[in-house]
Amino acid sequence: MDLKEKTVAALKKHDSGGQSLRFPELPAASVLIPLLLRDGQLRLLLTVRAIHLKQHAGEVCFPGGKREPGDRDEVHTALREAEEEIGLPPDTVQVICTLFPVLNKTGLLITPVVAFIEDSFEARPNADEVSEVFTVPLEFFTKAADHAGYPVPSVFGPTHSFMYTDPSTGSIQQIWGLTAALAITVAVLALGEKPEFDLGFSLDDPASAFRDMLSRRLSKL
Repeated sequence: MDLKEKTVAALKKHDSGGQSLRFPELPAASVLIPLLLRDGQLRLLLTVRAIHLKQHAGEVCFPGGKREPGDRDEVHTALREAEEEIGLPPDTVQVICTLFPVLNKTGLLITPVVAFIEDSFEARPNADEVSEVFTVPLEFFTKAADHAGYPVPSVFGPTHSFMYTDPSTGSIQQIWGLTAALAITVAVLALGEKPEFDLGFSLDDPASAFRDMLSRRLSKL
């Protein structure tokens, strides 16, 4: 198998499938975690939220947003939002799996949808929502060099943060919080490598780990 086939096979093992739980009383959202293969390297696509937004302005995140009444499922939400935010055509996306949903600090139930996109994709950011789109080598999220961990409670335990310098532009981005935790998760599952830093939660059985985190968060509501 080539690198893409190996990555798809590794991630499909962790597809939540029927294990995804629905809580009609909770507002739902999805994020698309887009992978691409460029020059023999797995990369992860990320966006920067527009600075004028009321929530999380200027922060790095994945394409995504709240579920709308017309959405068929979590995947539909993720693909619709990605098309609206960065002009990603849904029919060019190869969905690999959905991970177990996580409950963020505001009580939003978020389903991560992992997918491959074409390496030739050129983003067309919607200026109302996105100020920048960039990619990062997936293995970056397993290395300690640009990582910092803070003893500040988050959905995944400690808060993780990375400082990434884009070699093509010199732009420096901080990737932290839930976005960083999901990036670490996908990197570990796809590459089969443990991170060089203390994760703060176990990925030996991802579905169980995510379910336990969700149960703990629900008990505090």
